[in-house]
Amino acid sequence: MSTTTTKPTPTVARPVDPISTDLAHTLRTLKLSGLKDTLPERLALARQHSMGHAAFLEVLLMDEVTRREGRSGMLRAAKAGLDPSMRIETWDESADLRYDRMLWSDMASLRFTEAATNALILGPVGVGKTHLATALGHTAIRRHLSVLYSRADKLFTRLRAARLDNTLDAEIRRITAVDLLILDDFALKPLDATQTSDFYEPVVERHRRKSTIWVSNREPSEWLTMTTDALLAQSAVDRLTSGAHHLIVEGPSYRQRQRVALDTDRGVRNAR
Repeated sequence: MSTTTTKPTPTVARPVDPISTDLAHTLRTLKLSGLKDTLPERLALARQHSMGHAAFLEVLLMDEVTRREGRSGMLRAAKAGLDPSMRIETWDESADLRYDRMLWSDMASLRFTEAATNALILGPVGVGKTHLATALGHTAIRRHLSVLYSRADKLFTRLRAARLDNTLDAEIRRITAVDLLILDDFALKPLDATQTSDFYEPVVERHRRKSTIWVSNREPSEWLTMTTDALLAQSAVDRLTSGAHHLIVEGPSYRQRQRVALDTDRGVRNAR
């Protein structure tokens, strides 16, 4: 009895469309070099789905729009001073922190920027306030809003320097014009007379026009005791807190959470 051996059917490699030197040069001339990364796959997809010329062209152009928007967003975020690692998607929701998650969800929608009201993110050192504020900044960048992030002490230093070279008015206009201003570590130290004035001016100029996120480990009532002009400070605080969102974050600091995670990891490894 003879046995018939069936030979396996050889796998036919799908054709790969090489990008010619002339095509690569044309793409560079049109500033479309980014298409080289996806063009072979898009050609294979077009053949697989019998895609028409217009549909194929639309897919290619959408790839380029997505690439350019992504690059533009990264550049604008860097110019705004935002930490690229502090985004909503990198926020640790599992952390042992206490805060109003419904309020945070509303803040993440950026509706407060549409109403030109402010947001305050308050809590002890190390609970992630900066991460949350920066994440809102990245969301605003993706929605094509102008953003500026600065630590409060650095902003005051910049304004003090602007006084010396007679550019204070221009600096105040720049701060006033930005759609979303994020001031971190506010009231970490007492404010002198100049800093109190520099705190007051942007608040008044931006009131009901633009939104500001204030990040601090002190309540606004404590800010008043840290200025040299209580009346000026009270006027500013009344404006910035009017209708503002107050998100209070409480719990262990980031370093404590890291230590607990490290100890837990060591315990798991030792148990093995």
